Amino acid sequence: MKPSGEIFQSADDAARRAAKTLLRAERHGALATLDADTAGPMASRISVATASDGAPIFLISQLSAHFSALEADPRASLLLGTPGKGDPLAHVRITVNGAAARLDGAARDHARARFLARHPKAALYADFGDFAFWRLNVDSALLNGGFGKAYKLTADDLLSPSLSELEAHEAGAVEHMNDDHADAVALYAEQLLDRSAGGWKLACVDAEGLDLVRGNDVARLWFDTPLQSAEALRPMLVTLAKRAQAKRDRTQRDQ
Repeated sequence: MKPSGEIFQSADDAARRAAKTLLRAERHGALATLDADTAGPMASRISVATASDGAPIFLISQLSAHFSALEADPRASLLLGTPGKGDPLAHVRITVNGAAARLDGAARDHARARFLARHPKAALYADFGDFAFWRLNVDSALLNGGFGKAYKLTADDLLSPSLSELEAHEAGAVEHMNDDHADAVALYAEQLLDRSAGGWKLACVDAEGLDLVRGNDVARLWFDTPLQSAEALRPMLVTLAKRAQAKRDRTQRDQ
């Protein structure tokens, strides 16, 4: 029998990108915690989004068992990955491990904005006194890309650079793009990501890319290179729009 470590492949750029895309694109996952009364394992389904750096964030009620579990012991795992047709074990999935932390102040406000951009109906209860936003501080992860494709990943493999100035201007940038440049947002989804036309909006911006949403659909658009400053966002958006427009023009000429 082979040692267990030999089942894992060395993490490469493709594995890191697949893992990061799962983190950014999934809307729901299974949160595993340690029961506050028995210390035994317990799993619950939760809605998820991501902080600017890609760490999972979630909104849960004090009435839930996993809330008291995290207060007693913050260690947790989060399984992400939506099965498609056929064997569910043939589809990519990731388990993220770490310690959960309840968010307050500015961190809570930023998490709230990003979470509601992904789950707008949660605005009905997000500010109730018994609800709180949490962040899963990533320690490690296991990525399974299908049979024979397993990777151990670190926090450095998964997380993106944080730009505090970009975070401060994110809400304004998102609103501006959706209000004044909806045509560019549509081009991003339809031309650069090959998604069907109609209804796409910009939800979130971070140093490495954009999250686009349409109802329950989420599409991740990665930048060619990470932004080094908030000022670099506008030129990047213009470049992407020109690239998408050029692709559409080529397609129309070829038809």
